[in-house]
Amino acid sequence: MPMSPPNDRPARMPQAPGPGSPLADWLNYLESIHPTEIDLGLDRVLVVFRRLFRSNPRSRIITVGGTNGKGSTVAALEGLLRTAGRTVGAYTSPHLEKYNERVRVNGIDASDQALVQAFEEVEAARRDVSLTYFEFGTLAAFVVFRDSGVDDWILEVGLGGRLDAVNILDADLPIITSVDIDHVAFLGNDIESIGFEKAGILRPNRPAIFADLNPPSSVLQQASAQKVRLLRPGSGYRLSAPAGQGTEAVLDIDQPFSRVSLPDLGLPVNSVAAAVVAARMLEPDLSVELIEATLAGLSLAGRFEQLAEAPTVIADVGHNPHAARWLASRIGAIRQPGQRVLAVYGALADKDVENVTEALSEQVDQWFPAALNVPRGLGCEQLMPRMTGARMLDQPGCAGSVQEAVSSALATARHNDLVLVFGSFFTVAAARKMF
Repeated sequence: MPMSPPNDRPARMPQAPGPGSPLADWLNYLESIHPTEIDLGLDRVLVVFRRLFRSNPRSRIITVGGTNGKGSTVAALEGLLRTAGRTVGAYTSPHLEKYNERVRVNGIDASDQALVQAFEEVEAARRDVSLTYFEFGTLAAFVVFRDSGVDDWILEVGLGGRLDAVNILDADLPIITSVDIDHVAFLGNDIESIGFEKAGILRPNRPAIFADLNPPSSVLQQASAQKVRLLRPGSGYRLSAPAGQGTEAVLDIDQPFSRVSLPDLGLPVNSVAAAVVAARMLEPDLSVELIEATLAGLSLAGRFEQLAEAPTVIADVGHNPHAARWLASRIGAIRQPGQRVLAVYGALADKDVENVTEALSEQVDQWFPAALNVPRGLGCEQLMPRMTGARMLDQPGCAGSVQEAVSSALATARHNDLVLVFGSFFTVAAARKMF
């Protein structure tokens, strides 16, 4: 008996929610209509996009890709463009607590009603085209932004860049925050291969920004081949990194020349700097004073976010070795003499647990592994053997949930210790509900 192709739709497809159905019903439906969670490629989503939009949006498109630091760049640029008087739509993923966080218009999460209306429109347009959860949501975000008439669309790449759904739109200004190892099953297992995928958001003869210090050769080659003016630290702008907690970084931009003090926000300073450079390129009249005032009020949920004091509880969504190295440096900068660091760690199955734990091993005094009870989450039996990079002395064993692990860490911690909760958006979301 011949086997069906892997992308064939099931014989009996789920029924779309009826008129007036709640957002939760639509989200459940989106999870059921495509055979795989991730299915990179632009063909299917582009077909539905052309049914939804007679022409490309007239708004400015800023696409933000990279391994880490995307959310910080989006949040900073969103705030700066709004300060400049622009109306802004921001599309990010994943979310921490509710789906609405993924689609913001002028800093406000989209309402259930706006999302449901957009889902209904995408469903009507897709007909027999199968879309993943992310592709469906991306097109719905585009519909919300179109109907809201916003000036600027800031689109965060979900995975990779070249074949990600947001890349059906040509970015007026692409930003790549960083390139490191993650999602190897889809992007490759070396920096150059991953850099090639990230550089897929570049467009010929349009400027772009690379936020990190050392771009892979594959990114530089793509920029050269497409005649892209690639601004990066040391070329177009210079960044003096802060020396420690509470220390401002100084950003010097060549054109238009400006010197901006970047406050210590607990966010990747390279990502914030890239957002400032982008804002100055897009809105040259935005003053340094307004930039600095906007950044002073910037915060981002789940990014080195303090949830409690005495003991200090910090939550961070970092989930790959690059993010773990940043976390280690950040903790080293703020750690007080005699302060212990107790780490609650829960991870998804496709993450590099070994190198994540190794990156933090010098900073963590005691580990509190936690089973992550979500799809693709690692249970204790899978997580513990992979934590080979962690110093597991005197650790209490693996907790059955993030909440249990946090409670155990808090019971162990002294009032001046630091409890770090990290490893996944799911890990942080569970901890945030406790506080």
